[in-house]
Amino acid sequence: MSLPKVKVCCISSLSEAQMAREAGADYLGLVSEMPSGPGVISLTEIKDIVAGLPSETKTILLTSKLTSDEIIAQHNTVKTWGIQLVDTLPPTELLKLKKARRTTALIQVIHVRDNSSLKEAQAYQDNVDFLLLDSGNPEAKIKTLGGTGATHDWGISREICQGSELPVFLAGGLNPENISDAITHVKPSGVDLCSGVRSGGYLDKNKLQQFMNTISNLSIQ
Repeated sequence: MSLPKVKVCCISSLSEAQMAREAGADYLGLVSEMPSGPGVISLTEIKDIVAGLPSETKTILLTSKLTSDEIIAQHNTVKTWGIQLVDTLPPTELLKLKKARRTTALIQVIHVRDNSSLKEAQAYQDNVDFLLLDSGNPEAKIKTLGGTGATHDWGISREICQGSELPVFLAGGLNPENISDAITHVKPSGVDLCSGVRSGGYLDKNKLQQFMNTISNLSIQ
């Protein structure tokens, strides 16, 4: 099994984006309006960061919108490589989005809370390009849709990875101290990090490099 790809999320500035790229990140996550959580920046800021990066950079817009029209309008502004859906769109809206953005990678977040997530993951196999397993709670009074800094049941995540035909990213509370265990246990296609490589809300170059070094030194049997 090859080592997982790395997505650095909650990028808040061009300098953070450049730092993540220089450290070896494969994907950069840019967070638009959310009901809660860290890293939110305006569409204008996202647009400017994307424009300031090499065209081949795999930038990803995180959106909490629930209609294809709203998401397409956001994407028309920022022009990212991919779109990460942090909530659950109605099936008809997801299909409309997929048809309208055939060349844009679609990443569906599944907030792993119990075994129902296994069935949820299977339902997306033909409708998106990637799955991302996180630790939010879309049913909370104020939805938490990412950036919680909390881990979830990696046993469930492992089952999802084993049963998925899609690449699966693992998110939720990953940091330099637990990433080795996370990868060894879950065996995801990629990992997604935010709070675990930040200090005072800002991307921490030393933590990020420690994280990347740990991954690069892993040997998965």
